[in-house]
Amino acid sequence: MRPLAAIVSGLAVAALAAAGGYWLGSRGAASPAADSGGSVASTTGETSAAGRKEPRILYYRNPMGLPDTSPVPKKDSMGMDYIPVREGEDDADPAAARQLRISTEKVQKLGVRSEAVQLRALDRTLRAAGRIEPDERRVHAIAPRFEGYVERLYVNVSGQPVARGQPLFEVYSPELVAAQREYAIAAQGVESLHDGSDSARSGMQELAAASLSRLRNWGVAEDQLAALARSGDARRTISFRSPVAGIVTEKKAVQGMRFMPGETLYQVTDLSSVWVIADVFEQDIALVRTGGKARVTINAHPGKHFEGVVAYVYPTLNAETRTVPVRIELANPGLLLKPSMFAQVELPLAARAAVPSVPVSAVIDSGTRQIVLIRQAEGRFEPRAVRLGVRSDDYVEVLAGVSEGEQVVVAANFLIDAESNLRAAVAGLGPTADGAAGKASERGDGGRPANKGAGHRGEGTVDSVDAPAATVTLRHGPIDSLKWPAMTMPFKLANQSLLQGLQPGGRIAFDFVERQPGEWVITAHRPLPAGQDAGAAAATGNPHAGH
Repeated sequence: MRPLAAIVSGLAVAALAAAGGYWLGSRGAASPAADSGGSVASTTGETSAAGRKEPRILYYRNPMGLPDTSPVPKKDSMGMDYIPVREGEDDADPAAARQLRISTEKVQKLGVRSEAVQLRALDRTLRAAGRIEPDERRVHAIAPRFEGYVERLYVNVSGQPVARGQPLFEVYSPELVAAQREYAIAAQGVESLHDGSDSARSGMQELAAASLSRLRNWGVAEDQLAALARSGDARRTISFRSPVAGIVTEKKAVQGMRFMPGETLYQVTDLSSVWVIADVFEQDIALVRTGGKARVTINAHPGKHFEGVVAYVYPTLNAETRTVPVRIELANPGLLLKPSMFAQVELPLAARAAVPSVPVSAVIDSGTRQIVLIRQAEGRFEPRAVRLGVRSDDYVEVLAGVSEGEQVVVAANFLIDAESNLRAAVAGLGPTADGAAGKASERGDGGRPANKGAGHRGEGTVDSVDAPAATVTLRHGPIDSLKWPAMTMPFKLANQSLLQGLQPGGRIAFDFVERQPGEWVITAHRPLPAGQDAGAAAATGNPHAGH
């Protein structure tokens, strides 16, 4: 039995020695690889205990949220370490950090619709207010050139239509009667001296011609002069006729009145063609060209359009309204257009070339700048500031800010903008009833860190209060939404009422936002129960506390 036991014991020892040698050999072979792997990990990222490689560090960002990055580790002016931004994080791409994120379901409910930026020839229509005025070249004044009396009126009301050559009134003038008799005597003298000497006959003819010329210069009609020459009898009164067909727009003549030479007794206006004087704003006047087409509408005849032509651009500017008068001539069939009516004028302006343009509905105008929302991906929208050019009825030229082919939101863009602003506003209202909304606003949509401009929360101890400046210095704990460590820093207060309840040494929970780069503003705060101050405790061990 002993030899058999010795053999078994020897086999066991040999097996243990072989196993031990294999284990030592495996360990020695793995050591170089491990050293090599550690060398690689030091350049590409850290390796976790489970063997997974940490994401690569892309750059380091400012811990206070300022637009400042560094390719290597560094500290800011307060001595705080810059925060590493790793591959795959939300703020790894600065452009992605500026995007608005809305769930696909909400995008469908809002009715978001986008359209590509395209090259278009923008046919623009310039609109202006105007007024109807008579054509100044068609206004005629009837003013006798001699002194006399109104003997009889044929047209005795203003506004009455008259035909060309229609008698308006009769006048009596001693000077006119004397001139007629002088002409009649001269005409008879020419006849009587038919057989006389040439000099006598020539003198009489000159006298007759002078008398006739005087009557013509006084405005006596040719048919009346012919009747005078035939009969030789001077008429006591003479009629004045309308020189054009039109409307009596002014009547000063009264039966029996005395008038002086050059005094206007009637004014007759031909309204078959009228002017529209449009007031074009100063910045648009360079686009108006003489000879261009114009379309006129008036409230008295809705739905009816009158076509005209730009006849003249006045060389003067109205300093009060900053407008330039533009004259438009148009026909007036049926005398529908009446002087002093208000008119709406449209001046079509042909486009010069195709330009990048977006629908007018795509532009959100805040009064100080114009932005559009670019659809980057499903549920992601990037606000983009743009510089605009000329406008048409439906589209507007984009001079800078977008490129051809990019998708811009043309419907529900104001709702998207309101959604993003509402999210930031809710964050500053304090805790919600169930805490879920506050958590969502603190982390942003989908649990990601909140974007710049969104609300943040923290806890800390009041270090000092500057009431006149409405600022408070806090020793706060870490702020996860901004990846801030615990530290001591000043905050502004949104309003003076927030000074209530702030006492040095008091513990508070506070909500704050970034109003401007580097300017952090507390929008709400509430006291915390007495006890250990987590923010103060963390700040005690923080090398940057007190900066």
